[in-house]
Amino acid sequence: MASQTTPESPLPIRTVLQMVGGWIGRLGTVWVEGQITDLSARGGTVFLTLRDPVANVSARVTAPRGVYEATVPRPADGARVVVHVKPDFWVNRGSFAFTALEIRPVGVGELLARLERLRQLLAAEGLFNADRKRRLPFLPSTIGLICGRDSAAERDVLENSRRRWPAVRFKVEEVAVQGPYAVGEVTEALRKLDADAEVDVIVIARGGGSLEDLLPFSDETLVRSVVACRTPVVSAIGHEQDSPLLDLVADIRASTPTDAAKKVVPDVGEQLTLVRQLRDRGRRVLSGWLDRELSWLTSVRSRPSLADPVRELERRAEQVEALRDRARRSLTGSLDRATDDLTHLRARLVALSPAATLERGYAIVQHPSGEVVRLAKDVSPGALLTIRLTDDRLTVRAEDPGETETS
Repeated sequence: MASQTTPESPLPIRTVLQMVGGWIGRLGTVWVEGQITDLSARGGTVFLTLRDPVANVSARVTAPRGVYEATVPRPADGARVVVHVKPDFWVNRGSFAFTALEIRPVGVGELLARLERLRQLLAAEGLFNADRKRRLPFLPSTIGLICGRDSAAERDVLENSRRRWPAVRFKVEEVAVQGPYAVGEVTEALRKLDADAEVDVIVIARGGGSLEDLLPFSDETLVRSVVACRTPVVSAIGHEQDSPLLDLVADIRASTPTDAAKKVVPDVGEQLTLVRQLRDRGRRVLSGWLDRELSWLTSVRSRPSLADPVRELERRAEQVEALRDRARRSLTGSLDRATDDLTHLRARLVALSPAATLERGYAIVQHPSGEVVRLAKDVSPGALLTIRLTDDRLTVRAEDPGETETS
C-alpha cells in the first residue's frame, strides 16, 4: 500500500487510521499476562497499565467496573494477572488500548511453577554455580546497601554492622522493594553502586513478606544484573524460609538482614580476642623454643669436653700412651715369637744339612757333573770322581777294585 503513495498523491490520515484500525481489529481477542500498574477508576471504568515484568514494555487496558469487581480477589498495583482482552483502536484520536473482557489473578501455585521454570533456565546457564561466586573482602572499607525507605531492614544492617565494627562506612540507596517499580529501582541502584570504586560489597536487604511481595527479587532482569556485577553481592531478602532467585545468584546468601551484617562485617571484639589468642600462642611457642635452646646450651656446656677441656686432653693422652704401649708389647711379642721360630728352623736346617753329616766323618762322592754316586756299579774304571769332605774336596780316578788314584 505504501508503494501506491507519493508526495504528490498522499493518503488522508483518516484513511490510514482506518486501515490501522482494520488490521488491529483482525487480531481478535487474546489472553495476555502482565503486572498491573497505575490502577485507577473513574465512573464505571477501571484504567490500568499492563506491564511485562521482563521487558520494558507496557500497554493501556480499560475494564468495565463490573469485570474488575468480578475478579476475586480484586487485583491491586503490582499484582500479576491474566487478562482476556480485545484490542481497540480509536480512529478519531489515533490511540490504541485493550479492553478487558475477563481478569484472572495469577495464583500462588502458578507463580511458583513459573519461578521454577525460570530457576531451571538460569541453572542450565550455570548462573547458580559455586565456582562463579566471589569471596567477600575481610574488612570492606565501604558497603553499598540497597533497601526500602526507612525500613527495618536498613536499621538492622546499619546498627548491627556498626555494633560489630564501629568504623564501617555505608552508601545507602533507598528504593522501592515491592510493587511495579521495585525491579527498575533496585536494578538502577545496583548499577550505580557497582560503578562506584569505593564500594567493596553490595547488600540487597528487605524484610519478610508474601510471595507476591518478594516477586521483584526473582525477576529475571534483576537476577541477570546481579550476575553481571563486578562487586560481590549479598542477598538478605525476607526470613530464613524465603528463597527468591536472587539468593541463588548472589555471592553470599544471608537468612536475614541481621545475618547479612554478621557475614559482611567482622566483629571487632572477636577479632581482638583472636589477635590476643594468637599473640599468646606465639609467645608460648617462642618461650618454649627459647627454653629448649637454653636447656640444650646448658647441657652442652656441662659436658666434660667443655667443662674441663684440659682433663679431656689428658684423658686422650693417656689413651694414646696406653695404645702405644699396647702396640709396643704386641710388636715385641711378635718379634720374639718370630725369633724363636727362626732359631728352631735354623736348628732343623742344621740337623738336616749334608754339612752336618760330613762333620760326622762321612764323605760324598760325586761325578764331575755334580751327580752323587750311590752305587759302585755306576762308576766306570778310570772315571774322575770328586770326594767332598768337611773342609775340602778331593778329585780321584776310579780304578779296579782295591786301587785308587788320588790327584
